[in-house]
Parts: sequence; structure tokens; C-alpha cells
Amino acid sequence: MASNVLEEIKEKITKKLPDEVQLANIEFEGPEVVIYTKNPDIVADNGDLIRNLAKELRKRIIIRSDKSVLLPYEETIQKVEEIVPEDAEISNITFDEVTNEVVIEATKPGLVIGKYGVTSREIVRKTGWAPKILRSPPIRSEIIDRIRNTLMHNSKERKKILQTLGARIHQGGKYDNDWTRLTAMGGFKEVGRSCMLLQTPNSRVLLDCGVNVAGQDEKSSFPMLGVPEFSIQDLDAVVVSHAHLDHCGFIPYLYHYGYEGPVYCTSATRDLMTLLQLDYIDIAHRENNPLPFNVKHVQKMIKHTITLDYGVVTDISPDIKLTLH
Repeated sequence: MASNVLEEIKEKITKKLPDEVQLANIEFEGPEVVIYTKNPDIVADNGDLIRNLAKELRKRIIIRSDKSVLLPYEETIQKVEEIVPEDAEISNITFDEVTNEVVIEATKPGLVIGKYGVTSREIVRKTGWAPKILRSPPIRSEIIDRIRNTLMHNSKERKKILQTLGARIHQGGKYDNDWTRLTAMGGFKEVGRSCMLLQTPNSRVLLDCGVNVAGQDEKSSFPMLGVPEFSIQDLDAVVVSHAHLDHCGFIPYLYHYGYEGPVYCTSATRDLMTLLQLDYIDIAHRENNPLPFNVKHVQKMIKHTITLDYGVVTDISPDIKLTLH
């Protein structure tokens, strides 16, 4: 089913793009449709075309270059430094060969993007690499470095994760029910371990999965994942509202026991919840009160986390769209 949807999208995109655009590939990566082309400058110069395509397909569209047209690393770094104003204060430039992106960290990322994206488009034109622009932390953060290194070193695995997710999002019906149900699994009539299961005709999504740090035992500390409505094998996605432990502290447990799906949140929430989860594990260990998950499950969560900007509409399952506010 997902392959049929992708073929339909490919056909629509091919018809809409100018004849001179040389398509290399079109594929799903998570909720996004990624177009690989051998002359991305033509597409980059026609922003209205991509916006209209995204509107017609009702999908998020990303443009990347085929490997055959990418400049070598050293030449790309030189071009980026020539194009981007010094006031942007670039602190680091790295390359992701899996996604064909140049990762640019800068104190003032807006200057790397440029007015209406003019600077980032110029980087594409001159180098072929798609710029991924990150803000440099005002104070060096070990946690942010750790997260970014984890994502970079596991880029190949992460792309496979996103491709699998893309197929799942665009497949057809999965369940027989025609109803929607919200099941409380924690956080009701109490403070802590917030967790709700949303069931729809085609999806099973957790809204938060936290802990009660004041709980005296597992029964009072963790969400009630044993309810008959919940099956970790059927879980499609986890949405995190914010980074407090009572909303995100138990997510690593899901990966310990077989969950392979995504976590959706803002980038700031991802960074802060990682910090708090690692701190939670460390304190529990020092107090000789081990948790049912460890650091490697936090790392697995990072690899599966998809960060979203506020106000962006995103498909997270066959029949659910998510917008963060």
C-alpha cells in the first residue's frame, strides 16, 4: 500500500517539475517526502513550486542533491565560509554522507539561512549539499554534543528507521474498529506518570509517558502499561508535550521492551528530556534503586526522536496529523 502511494506521489511530482530537473530518487523519510536531484539549484530557485507541491500533496517536501553533484568537503567548507556572513559566527561544519547534508552550527543561525532563505539556497547552488542549520549553544553543553554525535554517528541506521516509519505512515487500514478512544494510563487524579493512549481506526499513539518520582514502588511510580487496550507491538508513535519527568521519564522503558517507533517533540524538549532521563538513571543507581531501563535505551530513544517546529502540521500515522503549539 505504501509503495502504491509513493508511486502516485512520484508521478505527480514528475509532472509538476520542470523538464530540465534531473530526478535521481524520491522516497519517504518518516513524515517527509525527500526528492533527490542532480541539479538542485533549479528547484532551489523555485520556492513557489515546492510550496505548491507540498500543498497539493499535503506532505512535507525536502530537496536534496544526488551524491554525484556534491563538492568535496574542503571545497564546500571554503564556499560556506565565503557565502555566510562572519557575523553568523560559525562554530562547526560537518557532513552527513547518508542524507547529503552539510551540518552548520552557528551562534546566529538566521544569518546562515538568510532573508527568505537566500543564503541557504546559495549554499545549495554552490556546493550541492543541503544545509542543516543548528544553533550553537551559548554555553557548551555536553548533553547537546552527545545528542548531535549520536545522531551523526548513527545516521545510516536513522535513515533506515525513517524509511520504515514512512512506509508505516502511508500504509492503509490496520484495525477493524471505526471508533476513537482515549485511555488514561497515569496522571489522572494524581500528579505524576502522565500517560494516555489514543486509539483510532488506524493508529495507536501514546500522549506522554512519564514517571512519578515520589512513588514508593513500581505500581505507583510508572504508567499502567498493563491495561488491556495497550500493546507495545502495536504502538505507532509517542508524542511528548514537554520535558518534565512526569511526562517523559518512562519513554526509555518502551525501547527496552521492544518499541521501534518514533518519539515526536520539539528539539528543546528532546535535549532537556535526555538530560533529565540520564540524571534520573544516575540518581536511581546511586540510591541503589535501579530502574527497568538504562543509558543505552535513552540513546535508542534519541535515534528514534523526530523533532518538530511549532505550528508545522506533520503526519505521524495513517490517520493522525500533529501540530505543536
